[in-house]
Amino acid sequence: MKKIIRSAGLVIYKEINAQPFYLLLRAYRNWDFPKGTVQNGESDFQAALRETQEETGLINFEFPFNQNSKETEVYSKGKIGKFFIAQLKEGEPVLLPSPELGRPEHHEWRWSSYEDAKKLLPIHLIPILDWANDLIGSFLKDRENKKD
Repeated sequence: MKKIIRSAGLVIYKEINAQPFYLLLRAYRNWDFPKGTVQNGESDFQAALRETQEETGLINFEFPFNQNSKETEVYSKGKIGKFFIAQLKEGEPVLLPSPELGRPEHHEWRWSSYEDAKKLLPIHLIPILDWANDLIGSFLKDRENKKD
């Protein structure tokens, strides 16, 4: 039986004109959410926060869905990613150098609409994007209804 490699990350969104835009990171041709390997003694949520800070410098989030999470199917020879939803309140990503690599892990970042993110992300992350977008969409709609 293959050993499962666990990673954890954040689906980060910010609102632009009352619509969610998602933070995507690119390494070579691959787009992804901020994520990385869960270390010994670390919870999935702690790993997601640490990896996001290491990869983007971002730390100022709200978690409208608490620690509700969703995992990917097994992909790429035994990997599973677990994701939490975070709303960015302020700041923009900075691609920080990785101590191991001596350069940033990613080449580019962008804020993407749901439609654009769906075109860029790999197939194993589409269910994560759909899950997050459904929850965020309901959250935003409920908030608007309360204003009426």
